[in-house]
Amino acid sequence: MEAIERREKAMALLTAHSPSFTTFTEYPSKQDSSYLSAFAKQIRKDIIISTFAAGSGHPGGSLSSVEMMSSLFVNHLRHRPQEPKWLNRDYVIFSKGHVSPLLYSLYVETGYYSRELLSTFRSFGSPFQGHPASSRLEAVEVSSGSLGQGLSVGVGIALGLKSQHKPNHVFVLCGDGESQEGQIWEAIMAAAHYRLNNLTLFFDYNNLEIDGWVEDVMGIAPIKDKFASFNWISFQIDGHNMKAIDQAIEEAKNQIDRPSVIIGQTVKGKGVSFMENQADWHGKAPNYEQTLQALQEIDAIPLDYSEEVKI
Repeated sequence: MEAIERREKAMALLTAHSPSFTTFTEYPSKQDSSYLSAFAKQIRKDIIISTFAAGSGHPGGSLSSVEMMSSLFVNHLRHRPQEPKWLNRDYVIFSKGHVSPLLYSLYVETGYYSRELLSTFRSFGSPFQGHPASSRLEAVEVSSGSLGQGLSVGVGIALGLKSQHKPNHVFVLCGDGESQEGQIWEAIMAAAHYRLNNLTLFFDYNNLEIDGWVEDVMGIAPIKDKFASFNWISFQIDGHNMKAIDQAIEEAKNQIDRPSVIIGQTVKGKGVSFMENQADWHGKAPNYEQTLQALQEIDAIPLDYSEEVKI
């Protein structure tokens, strides 16, 4: 299928699968579980449609982080979609920048950008590039995608904010595969040394990377014990359970003198049967038939699913 035809079909799908929930001028908005579940379902649909439109992208790791980032953007993150550089905003850094379909979907569904842009994902001249670029989008705090670097940036921002006694919080999303890089652990050590209680790391523990199972490529377990040994506050939760996520974020924001990590045990490709726990879907886009099947499966997810998932 040619690129123009894919984008046209993607636009039709975006229209057919438009959201039914309300957006807000300022967040957090403290919504209930039914809103969060509907929001997460929409984000999943957007990820599938945008990667189909591009004919490339990274759906697997985008889908595994949906609940954690949905909860953050709706119920905890201080931000104003019409004022991306609001001085009182909290900061979000996607260290695993290849999951840009997730980030762009979050921006779209909280009111930063038009939904039509999702159909231009990864196309020449589009602000929705394959990896987030701060030169293209004002909402992006820092360009990312070179794995292992995002937490270091987050540590620097958090240290600067804390030294100025500012209330802003810094949230970083990283993957389990990138924690095989040494720079991550230097940043973990620095964050604890400087007692950065204004820093929270989301660790997407889906156990898969592009080359296969994380423990087969280079084992990282026991990850919670390792963070504890670096003097971090660690929360290990079901990364698809909204109640557990909400509680962990709230506790992380209220720490006094240590950084926090929320280790979300997740399923790569969550919500789409043929993508779940398949390394092949780390960086591959669905074709049109697969896209229709994925959207049908996501539609069938019950609105209270996030409180029933068992890993």
